[in-house]
Amino acid sequence: MAPAARQYKYYDFVMVAFVVVLLCSNFIGAAKQAQIDLPILGPTPFGAGVLFFPISYIFGDILTEVYGYGRDRRVVWAGFAALIFASFMAWVVVSLPPGPSDYMKSYQPALESVFGNAWRIAAGSIIAFWCGSFANAFVLAKMKIMTNGRHLWSRTIGSTIIGEAIDSGLFYFIAFYGIWATGDIIKVAMAQYLLKTGWEIVMTPVTYKIVNFLKRVENEDYYDRDTDFSPFHIDK
Repeated sequence: MAPAARQYKYYDFVMVAFVVVLLCSNFIGAAKQAQIDLPILGPTPFGAGVLFFPISYIFGDILTEVYGYGRDRRVVWAGFAALIFASFMAWVVVSLPPGPSDYMKSYQPALESVFGNAWRIAAGSIIAFWCGSFANAFVLAKMKIMTNGRHLWSRTIGSTIIGEAIDSGLFYFIAFYGIWATGDIIKVAMAQYLLKTGWEIVMTPVTYKIVNFLKRVENEDYYDRDTDFSPFHIDK
């Protein structure tokens, strides 16, 4: 008889938080282009979702560091499914004919402007998120073995540098090519990459506290020495 699966006190809560942040940052923030002044780059446009999306990577780092790549992989697939459903729901809602009132007739164009491009945002989000998240988890898991569990900061920042580069390089071109000017897309992608990586660095003390807390209360500090790193297995 196979041994019973290990039960954790906080794993499900971290999974839910990850999916909520992922959905909100992609569907509430991604469609708005904002602008800030950055050193050297000057006035730089960026997607508003960048303020919150990096939190999902922090959760990913925490999941891999504490529970291992396999359990983080399950969370990535949960986020993948949530994005697919959210994009389908947005398409259905936008496609339904509006009611006859003047308010609904004026509301429909606003709804379409925000969610009408949801299929491209979702496609970009799904592809970029899927590739970036698995790259982030893979790098962190391998670095944990290489460092023998020391220097957590090097793993969280190092994995984010790789994962966010892939994510930023894919998302905005898929979601907004032909809608935004190409120059703006490049600036936004660069700004997003720098801001999200900067977020990871700034949040490192918080990540340390959460990781140490979870390792203590869960009595877990997983090393992926015998892990199958295929992204298509969800057996943990």
